[in-house]
Amino acid sequence: MDILSNLALGFSVALSPWTLMLAILGCFIGTIVGALPGLGPSNGVALLIPITFSMGLDATAALVLLTAVYYGAMYGGRISSILLNIPGDEPAMMTCLDGYPMARNGRAGDALVISGVASFVGALLATIALLLIAPMLARVAYLFGPAEYFALYLLAFSTLGGIASKNQAKAALASAIGLGIAMIGLDNQTGLPRFTGGNLHLFDGVDFLVAIVGLFAVSEVFVFIESHGKNTALGVKLDKVTVPWREIWAVRWTMLRSSALGFVAGVLPGAGASLGSFLTYMMEKSIAGDKGGFGTGVAKGVAAPEAGNNSAAGGALVPMLTLGVPGSGTTAVLLAVLMTLNITPGPTLFADRPEVVWGLIASLLIANFVLLAMNVPLVKVFVKVLTVPPQLLLPGVMMVSFVGIYSLTGSYFDLLLMIGFGAMGWLFRKLDIPTVPVILGILLGNAMEDNLRRAMILSDGDVTFLFSSGISIGLWTAAVLGFVAPLFLRRIIRKPEVPDHALPRD
Repeated sequence: MDILSNLALGFSVALSPWTLMLAILGCFIGTIVGALPGLGPSNGVALLIPITFSMGLDATAALVLLTAVYYGAMYGGRISSILLNIPGDEPAMMTCLDGYPMARNGRAGDALVISGVASFVGALLATIALLLIAPMLARVAYLFGPAEYFALYLLAFSTLGGIASKNQAKAALASAIGLGIAMIGLDNQTGLPRFTGGNLHLFDGVDFLVAIVGLFAVSEVFVFIESHGKNTALGVKLDKVTVPWREIWAVRWTMLRSSALGFVAGVLPGAGASLGSFLTYMMEKSIAGDKGGFGTGVAKGVAAPEAGNNSAAGGALVPMLTLGVPGSGTTAVLLAVLMTLNITPGPTLFADRPEVVWGLIASLLIANFVLLAMNVPLVKVFVKVLTVPPQLLLPGVMMVSFVGIYSLTGSYFDLLLMIGFGAMGWLFRKLDIPTVPVILGILLGNAMEDNLRRAMILSDGDVTFLFSSGISIGLWTAAVLGFVAPLFLRRIIRKPEVPDHALPRD
């Protein structure tokens, strides 16, 4: 009964004209962002943060808009994967393996519709699981003390980038850089300046929104400048779009299995949608066997990764809302928004601000149906976005970044800092160093330090206090395994042979 009353509260918020309009707008913008190769949900959400604050949105409205963009981008990523053989973002990479061959076989419309329905099933089931599991996990979170939270943050750093990163040492370096940046400013307890170089602008620390927009959005412009632009012409022409009801019915169990596995992958801190799409594709490929035809353009090869990565996107919201630990790069950006609005994610969020949590969940349930309606009948409209020249698009991205950040902080120094983070993001991409751990370090660094200090004060400096409970021992064990396991699992991940025609093009 509690869930029904909470959902009633959520729908009273979500069905207000203003919130409903923001959800629809976010779905539309997110689908466009996801369809554009290279941008992805993290960049889309980061780019809209300054606009959100400029509009003066409250916590519920801002979270609904940005999360709708997140969901929409996960839907839209499949469009360029199927038509261009270029993933809109990393989770959509597995969709290329069968989506593009389907398009080359003259079934581009079928592939887009099947992937859209699979995305809807995965996202809807994940949202339902979110409203059932999140309150229970929030109650468990009351058992966490400073030692447990420190171990939880360590788990997030150990696993974030694990499977997705090609080099664990680089992921660890990025985390250390993020933690170092978080230390800049006045010490919370002593009030002494740290790593400021005497610059008064740094006494308040580095604004994580400035870092996010710089590392994600501005770095994309630098990458474009270096490459002198790339051809964005459609690889496969989209003609007639029909709904292949028979094939959709045939892959129903594939969508359900992939949704369940993808949600579990999303709940794990740091795993995210990339792991969800890979695991679901490989699971369905192993079930089908050699006669399944995976890699040649089969419906299951499109439905599995799309259901998996969209359900993982919903699963990543669970640890963010209940524990304050992001489950993916995009939820790290959403966490920054909540912190800027003076809202602390965690178990108390469900009791202190139920309208925020349940309004978000109800809005996501509505947004899934809106996205299904957009991504099937209007798919030709979104396909036209792929023809927008990047030399027109990316200057607009830069303009929005500058205007948004300046309207938010009113500081020219932050604009210079944003450019510096953009250059850092460009350099990291050249060196193949992940940027998400940097963001996570800036976001969680101070909280991690505060919990370590509290643990040491409570134990009078006894380090063994960090391992004094079953929860903390379990989290420490998971952190070690999460850091070490990818070193061995990467060989397994690279085993599948991908047909040449299904490899993403540069």
